[in-house]
Amino acid sequence: MAMSRRRILTLPSTTVRLAVTTTILALGLAAGQRSLAAQSAEAASSHADAPSHSPVLSAGDRIRLKVWRENDWSGEFDVNADGIAVIPRIGPVHVDGMSADALTRFLVDSLSVYLRNPSIEVTLLRRINVLGAVQKPDLYLVDASVTVADALALAGGASSNGKTDRVELRRKGKAIEVKLDKDTRLADTPMQSGDQLYVPERGWISRNAGLVAAGLSAATTLVVALMIR
Repeated sequence: MAMSRRRILTLPSTTVRLAVTTTILALGLAAGQRSLAAQSAEAASSHADAPSHSPVLSAGDRIRLKVWRENDWSGEFDVNADGIAVIPRIGPVHVDGMSADALTRFLVDSLSVYLRNPSIEVTLLRRINVLGAVQKPDLYLVDASVTVADALALAGGASSNGKTDRVELRRKGKAIEVKLDKDTRLADTPMQSGDQLYVPERGWISRNAGLVAAGLSAATTLVVALMIR
């Protein structure tokens, strides 16, 4: 009876070791996932302390990521409607509200598991419709740190009829009240992906100033001629 009890007690030793190992691995994986989530949340919250001119990510944006000497980890990654981007080696990351600097710090910390002193460059891109009196109206991916003039240059610049001193920011067909000039940085405006940068056309009189002046001159000459007769 004692021998039978001893066999029962010693038989599961390999199974126990396997179960303990599996449990440790599972706990480690869960802790790692919680750690990544915590880092992501901490990085996202840090944008509140960033300067007001620092652009932040939102749904519809695209992240241009360059990891030095790691082409497979570099590329462009979209931010979906839930504010999540899928980053190589890391997976889904909630980036909504994160500045480029905050995301860079988060990626450096996360990829340090695989790389020694990783060199990472993050560029925030907005999807902007450049429309109106421009040479090539279309949808463009625009670096959020550039100026209005830089954005218009992507569309070939304003046409001869364009009023570059009256550029409008539009969202869902409605103009947003914000003063724009050629030196205004997009990061200093409320511009979001999906918005329109619209260049209105100059009026007929403005477009035909020479013709109007010639007409006025002719009319003045005629009036003077009639008055002296």
